[in-house]
Amino acid sequence: MPSIRGLREGSVARQMLQLQVLVVLALVVAAVALAAYDARRDVRADAADRAVAVARTVADSPTTLSALASTDPSVRLQPYAERVRVDTGVDFVVVMDLDRTRFTHPEPDRIGKPFVGDLGDAPEGGTFTQEYRGTLGPSVRSVVPVFAGNQVVALVSVGITVDRVDDQLRQDLLLVGICAAVVLGVGVLGAWLVSRRLRRQTHGMGEREMARMYEYYSAVLHAVREGLLLLDSEGIVQLANDEARRLLSLPEDVVGRSVHELGLPPGLVAAAVGDTAQSDDIYVADDHVLVVSSAPATWADRDVGAVVTLRDHTDLQAVTGELDVVRGLTDTLRAQTHEASNRLHTVVSLIEMGRPAEAVDFATEELQLAQMLTDRVVSAVGEPVVAALLLGKTSEAAERGISLSVDGEVPPGAVDVPARDLVTILGNLIDNALDAVAGRDARRVAVTVGGSGAQLKIIVEDSGPGLSDDDARHVLERGWTTKATSDAEGGHGVGLALVGQAARRHGGSVEIGPSSLGGAAFVVTLGGTS
Repeated sequence: MPSIRGLREGSVARQMLQLQVLVVLALVVAAVALAAYDARRDVRADAADRAVAVARTVADSPTTLSALASTDPSVRLQPYAERVRVDTGVDFVVVMDLDRTRFTHPEPDRIGKPFVGDLGDAPEGGTFTQEYRGTLGPSVRSVVPVFAGNQVVALVSVGITVDRVDDQLRQDLLLVGICAAVVLGVGVLGAWLVSRRLRRQTHGMGEREMARMYEYYSAVLHAVREGLLLLDSEGIVQLANDEARRLLSLPEDVVGRSVHELGLPPGLVAAAVGDTAQSDDIYVADDHVLVVSSAPATWADRDVGAVVTLRDHTDLQAVTGELDVVRGLTDTLRAQTHEASNRLHTVVSLIEMGRPAEAVDFATEELQLAQMLTDRVVSAVGEPVVAALLLGKTSEAAERGISLSVDGEVPPGAVDVPARDLVTILGNLIDNALDAVAGRDARRVAVTVGGSGAQLKIIVEDSGPGLSDDDARHVLERGWTTKATSDAEGGHGVGLALVGQAARRHGGSVEIGPSSLGGAAFVVTLGGTS
């Protein structure tokens, strides 16, 4: 709603209307002034030309020459001159002697009196025109000679009063005024229509309000910690704040480009341009784990695009993974504690039954199996956190009736990968493998760790149903989305995408193919392209 100050200053639409009306009015006034000036000049020029034409007609008339040759020229010239004056619409036709004596005049009492006004070069045979105040008032007049052979014998003056000229000018200006009024009306109507449309588009705000709103909105949008992406109804990016550019690695010229051209995960693009709202979906884009919400944007019951918000959960996801490892270890220790309690009761019972030798054999056999498993895992992976993860997964697999084997070793000098990333890779791959073999007749999972030089290779195989060629091509890049509070769909959630992310972060790759166990094999190579 416009502020009181904005109303006092006037909206942009109102100011635009006033400016346009003033411009149209100024143009119309200028056009009318030029038209009036041209009309006045043209009317006077036309009057002068008409006066010259009538004067020459009278001067060249045989009637004039024959009358001048008589003893009383006025007798014949006066009726002739009046007839010409009436027929041509001029105000006077005066035939005079070279000494200015009038032979004709519209007022008969002025015949015989001298002509009032300049003659110019007419007595010498020229044509003279002027605007002069004579006995009939101001007039546009012309003076031409009357020739008898090559000799000037008389002069003819024809005039049109200025009042008659102004009457014609007023008629012309009336038409100009009507046209100007029509143009002004059309211009004002057009300006009003433009102003009305502008008022709807600017919501009646003044320029200061619009500038202040833009400054505040821009500051807020670029200051918030969440990424914000605004799309129009065609999927064209209209706004991307700084956080959105960082999280999605967007180019500088992202505004004005289609969201389909930005190389974003297909699921994220589908959510952004979809017709339904999405809340807290997880996507993986480059090195970021994003929680994405999107909703269609409407204005006045009209679809104007979509609003997409992005939150960075990369660090939280990593911590959550480590927490899952700790929880797994805790559950494993709790199970082992319960199992150890059962074994201890068994040993005590054997001793009480007087069978100490069997008690010793039973206790040492369990210890040897546990120690052998620990030695094998620790020898394969020297990192304590990863070794603990593998021991925990081995115990978890045993509880679920799954055979999990760990083989190989990490040679000295292999690529230095943080334990957090190794936990992410191994934990997610083993979890997916365990889920894949659940419910199968043959439940086997094999983990092989090895390397050469600066390269580390991790292979996780299972005896599950395997992956189709299409799933194998797209499972990592899709990063199958789930709700942030739900389990992964189909056994493959964001975990596999995190595996690919961790591998790329260390210059590695993930390959998926068939396993010798009958299921799928995930081969992660780290440091191969570093």
